[in-house]
Amino acid sequence: MNQPTLEPISDPDLTDFCQFLVENLSQQRTAEEWARAFLQDWGVEKPNNGFLLRDNGKIVGGIGAIYAERLIRGKPERFCNITSWCVLDQYRTQSMRLAIALTSQPGFHFTDLTPTEVVSKTLQFLKFRPMNERQAVWPNFPWPFASISGVRIVTDSNTLGQVLSDEDNSVYQDHRHLNWLNHLAIGRPGDFCYVVYKKSRLRGLPGARILAFSDCERFLDYRLSLGNHLLFRHGLLFTRTESRLLHRIPRPGIELKGFRNKVFRSDTLAEADISNLYTEIVALNI
Repeated sequence: MNQPTLEPISDPDLTDFCQFLVENLSQQRTAEEWARAFLQDWGVEKPNNGFLLRDNGKIVGGIGAIYAERLIRGKPERFCNITSWCVLDQYRTQSMRLAIALTSQPGFHFTDLTPTEVVSKTLQFLKFRPMNERQAVWPNFPWPFASISGVRIVTDSNTLGQVLSDEDNSVYQDHRHLNWLNHLAIGRPGDFCYVVYKKSRLRGLPGARILAFSDCERFLDYRLSLGNHLLFRHGLLFTRTESRLLHRIPRPGIELKGFRNKVFRSDTLAEADISNLYTEIVALNI
């Protein structure tokens, strides 16, 4: 067997590459839905959409990449988010060529937030680090002081941009078109915390899965009012989020373990800096 050629995935290649993913990785979404995930405009001039392998013109493997630029502590940081790594069985020996080509690109922090166990171990061989996989869970219950505490919760799309800081509003504008995400601002005038969540189920019960928040302390300070809102407006019985994003586990709350390890590689950032936003988590509605 001849060694397949290694090529960057250009935008014109996306139709064929995403059809390859539908046929060989997952049929849960269409090729068009896959392609839209790679075409997000998230503030960075992307070098490619990942890399693919061809044998006599036929795609036999590929690794996808979603690129973004984020502000972290006021400094712009560029990210390459790995997703959709798929190689046909007879070409598995070529898999590392894809990963090495992608992660050899300079100037990026690298993440994979939905790796299989095999992918996670492979990337750890390439100096990726696993993140804390535990999740904090606490109940939403009636909070009688919610209406008199002065804490506001803003969910209207036309008003959100007016109460958020410029930085948070930029993040909101980057994600508001993804209709599976829920956005809100909670706090007081001049002191709002931006929160992004999805409705989810855990052990059969409906709850809120918090994907991101703009400030950990304010998020924890306002959690009772937020829980009251989630319970009475949406019937969500609990709130959960990744422990790595928190400074402390709120009471009453517990930590659950056994979730999939997310991995990242960076010389300067810590795992708390790695966001679920600007990644396949939100772009592919995972």
